[in-house]
Amino acid sequence: MKFGIDYFPDAHPGVKSGSRYFEEALDLVEYADGLGYDSVKIVEHYFMPYGGYSPDPCLFLAAASQRAKRMRLVTGAVLPVFNHPLKLAGQLTMLDAISGGRLDAGIARAFLPYEFDAFGISMEESRARFEEGIEALIRLWTEENVTFEGKFHQFKNVTSLPRPTQKPHPPIWIAVVVTPESFVWAGERGYNLMVVPYIGEHQELAERLHLYRQAYRERGRGNGKEGEVMMVLHLYVAESSRKARDECRSYMEQYLRTFRASAKSWTGRQSAQYKRYSELEQLLNDLSYERILAETRALIGDPDEVAKQLTYIRDTFGEVYPSFQINFGMMEKEKARRSIELFAKHVMPKFR
Repeated sequence: MKFGIDYFPDAHPGVKSGSRYFEEALDLVEYADGLGYDSVKIVEHYFMPYGGYSPDPCLFLAAASQRAKRMRLVTGAVLPVFNHPLKLAGQLTMLDAISGGRLDAGIARAFLPYEFDAFGISMEESRARFEEGIEALIRLWTEENVTFEGKFHQFKNVTSLPRPTQKPHPPIWIAVVVTPESFVWAGERGYNLMVVPYIGEHQELAERLHLYRQAYRERGRGNGKEGEVMMVLHLYVAESSRKARDECRSYMEQYLRTFRASAKSWTGRQSAQYKRYSELEQLLNDLSYERILAETRALIGDPDEVAKQLTYIRDTFGEVYPSFQINFGMMEKEKARRSIELFAKHVMPKFR
């Protein structure tokens, strides 16, 4: 089993500045690398405290590559809908080169209405822009003198530089949330998967993952390969279960408040491309800390309890690659450091 750390900044500028946030985050990257974690991942979002400190994941991961000499660097995820493929292709292969071929390219559609509004892009174009963006990236990475005639982007005789360090290109991961067709689409194309289980129902996600794995196997025609599933989970570990649960409450509730503030942009909005997202604010309102604990929607406890929770996750979803949010809710760096240290020393060896 592989394990990563995951950054989804939820810092408010009046409480924690960007410079302080990234100083702490990079210190934790270096420490996690020494503890044996396999990867570090960060999002692309804009404008609001929910993710807004990370408009360019490549920039952070390039810095992280100089602090962590072993870990994989995961975009979690870049958004083709807001980026020209010519720019994005070069940024990603530049990161691949700087890191010595350690990039994993996670790609997503975006889902927050205010981001689409600010960029002046219709949400109804989301799926088409996403698929076209991926097609353009792969061609730019694997071909020279590329001529591309898409609905949204056209270019002639372009060779993207630098060329990918990994051949034929960095591994591709697709972020999916709800729609069964999205899980099947990723499996049919042989992409790895990124999922976030803490909002929806676990049984529903388990069924979607079955569809993904089935599509992936059918594409491989019996070659025995399985697509990897990276699963984002909040992690908080302390010396005792009571201490972990008591301390984590304020950080988790702060994180959820920040998420709810962004989810309000869905109030009164409808989109055929995002059929269930109008329910997002209500889903978050229903997600209490007690429910998170009772339904194992995060890993919170002492090392023995967290090991049992992780066993439940594996039994429910099959083999997954946990990527842990470790500094959510603007928590102090020392608390995040303790979590990853206790997990690495007392839990990780049981699952390797």
